[in-house]
Amino acid sequence: MSTLVRTVHGHGRSGDGFVVVFALWLLAALAALAVVASLYVTQSAKGLTALDAALQSEMLTTAGLELLGNRLSTPPNVARPTRGRFSFRLAKANVTVEFLSEAARINLNMAPRVVLGGLFAAIGADADSAAQYADRVVGWRRAPRPNGQDVEDGLYVAAGLLPRRAPFNSTEELWLVVGLPAPIVERALPFVTVYSGIAEVNVLDAAPEVLAALPDMTPLRLDAFLSTRDSLPPDPEVVLGALGGKQVGATTRGSDAYRVRIHVTLSSGRQVVSEGVILISPPGEKEAFRVLVWHDDVGNS
Repeated sequence: MSTLVRTVHGHGRSGDGFVVVFALWLLAALAALAVVASLYVTQSAKGLTALDAALQSEMLTTAGLELLGNRLSTPPNVARPTRGRFSFRLAKANVTVEFLSEAARINLNMAPRVVLGGLFAAIGADADSAAQYADRVVGWRRAPRPNGQDVEDGLYVAAGLLPRRAPFNSTEELWLVVGLPAPIVERALPFVTVYSGIAEVNVLDAAPEVLAALPDMTPLRLDAFLSTRDSLPPDPEVVLGALGGKQVGATTRGSDAYRVRIHVTLSSGRQVVSEGVILISPPGEKEAFRVLVWHDDVGNS
């Protein structure tokens, strides 16, 4: 019996070795699979975290827009604010909404040539160049003259370009206007719009560069007005008086279009900044506002 047992065990050592090798190979394969699975789960978790952060910031931005739309949808007999900011906390995140009427900017499609030239001069162009730049902007937005030679078309043909000869759809079209240097376009963009719907600018909200663009606005008048502007009531007569009398291109009116900037700080510390322009709907409309242009995550840090 003992011999038989020894014999059986003797024949089994080779099989045991195979089993051990197979078991070790299987363990190694399982370990490799576990590593791959761990990496997959880690990467998936990171992806889901990023997706969750993006989704959360988008929802918070939408909430900020909705709150702003409701605040600006005032009854016809109530004056709507032209600028402001507010903050709120939601889902462990902080949200700040800043808004400013587009009437604070110069309308590329409606402003007179003299105001456009004034802006170019205010941002650094000499008088002759500023006047030429204003001519090019007006030439871009104006339809060709029928049955007549058009200087603007000739300028674009010579440059191998095509003029729009219609209103600006976007302020970014300034980059396409022939004869405008890139530094001038870059400096002008923060002060122009195509959405305000009025030819004048709201002098209570406008930047100093925009105020300097108004006809006959001297540095002395500008400094005097800026020193008292924050304390002025939105009364046109009082404002015009502070400007030194009737001022062409000046108004205290706002616009139905607003430039909006929304800052979102998530609980993780991630910050997302989005901005765009919205148009407040007239009374009776189903939606409080309409988004005209929007850019997500313009200042992510």
